[in-house]
Amino acid sequence: MITHWFMFILFSPVFVKLACAFHYGREDLDVIGLSFRKDIWVKHIQLYPDAGHKPNLTPMHVCLLKKAGEQGRAFTFDIATNLPCSVTLQPGPDNAGKACGVDFEVKTYIATEADPEEKLDRKDTARMTVRKIQFAPDATGAPGPRADICKSFMMSDKPVHLQASLEKEIYYHGDPINVNIKVKNETSRTVTKIKIIVEQTTDVVLYSADKYTKTVLSQDFGETIDANSTFDKSLAITPLLAENKKKRGLALEGRLKDEDTNLASNTIIRAGMDKEVLGILVSYKIKVNLMVSSGGLLGGLTASDIQVELPLILMHPKPQVETSKGEGDLLSDRLIDPTVQ
Repeated sequence: MITHWFMFILFSPVFVKLACAFHYGREDLDVIGLSFRKDIWVKHIQLYPDAGHKPNLTPMHVCLLKKAGEQGRAFTFDIATNLPCSVTLQPGPDNAGKACGVDFEVKTYIATEADPEEKLDRKDTARMTVRKIQFAPDATGAPGPRADICKSFMMSDKPVHLQASLEKEIYYHGDPINVNIKVKNETSRTVTKIKIIVEQTTDVVLYSADKYTKTVLSQDFGETIDANSTFDKSLAITPLLAENKKKRGLALEGRLKDEDTNLASNTIIRAGMDKEVLGILVSYKIKVNLMVSSGGLLGGLTASDIQVELPLILMHPKPQVETSKGEGDLLSDRLIDPTVQ
């Protein structure tokens, strides 16, 4: 991925640094000698005086350079493809300071050398946080996942068959997810309720083996399936961050200042990638649950359930932008979303 930035030159020499870092504690505790930041990847560029960095200018570069005049300098970073995406763990309502997670920071500074050991004066630096987002791959045509189970009950010689499936392999944030459910109830019992649950699992792999599972959707459907009958229907669900604003530890896509965001996308692990470098791994699964009543005098007191699980992939669609050459390709400056800190 490539991102393009711009700054004004007031003094010299000037350097620019791009860092991918993992934060896992409060920054104010650094004053007592405890570091709660680990740099995953760092790159430096000498911006002024010119040290041979000659980026290919994009339309955005050209526009900003015209506004800045002769003192303007453009630069480009090539971001390694195996770096993690921006992920933030949702803090509690009383938590202050920087949230735990992975983010990218662009820092320009005046110094005699790149990455000096001495602490830089705040007036000699400028910082910007950027958000790295991974888009869904092109449609593969692969069918969605499917799961089956056949369960028998005490005092019944015939089972209940449950099959659940998804229509496709990848879903986009905010889009309805149709869960296809087929039930063949050969027993004398009644299915009194269908519940669908979506769970997010966050695996912090950089500094520990912590794993958190949070329910991001739990929805009951008042569908009943009588004894010795069948059921075949598609039920729609939509997991949204708006319904989970107060759940501490939920994985979100990197937040920029006070902007709204959404649930974190699935972590896609390519061949040869080091999981530890990714910092935080995010995955989802759907649970389809049938509540089966025993009937008779005991009714729901002896009810039991049947459950299947399906993997779920949530991501962003790849935006197609017309370039000046008329090609329907991605503009590289759409891949990183910046804001000044």
